[in-house]
Amino acid sequence: MNFESIALKAALLAGSTASLVGHDPYMSYNFAVEIGGVVIGGFTEVSGLSSEIKLESYQEGGLNSYVHEFPQNTTYPHLVFSRGLVNIDLFYLWYKATSEGIIEPMNGTIIVLNSQQIPVMWWAFKKAYPVKWDGPSLRANSDEVAVERIELVHQGIAKL
Repeated sequence: MNFESIALKAALLAGSTASLVGHDPYMSYNFAVEIGGVVIGGFTEVSGLSSEIKLESYQEGGLNSYVHEFPQNTTYPHLVFSRGLVNIDLFYLWYKATSEGIIEPMNGTIIVLNSQQIPVMWWAFKKAYPVKWDGPSLRANSDEVAVERIELVHQGIAKL
């Protein structure tokens, strides 16, 4: 039995014991984002926080009841960060530099906070850079906040 198997079994056992105590889930609006060592606030939404293991199917000759599936690689969708438009144009400047061939990959972290604003969960992404920027939709008949979006490609997410 390897270390990962032992750690997984210990985590499952600890989780089943902790579930007896009960707890409130964390709220999705209570988060912070750090990129390049700087906490950047004011985000309204973060999406793309997921991963998927791609599979290869193999049908064994003479065995028709099921198909074997073997893991190939893990893929990650682009991260999309949305926030209200502000005077500091860091996202657009980063995107503009990338579009001109100046690629500055940065690591970052998405941090979930509890109701006391204490960090309780982290997802780290590595070597990200912008591949899409969306400016705000401007409408004279609306009183909504002007929102910009930046889409980042990255080399993986790890839950810390």
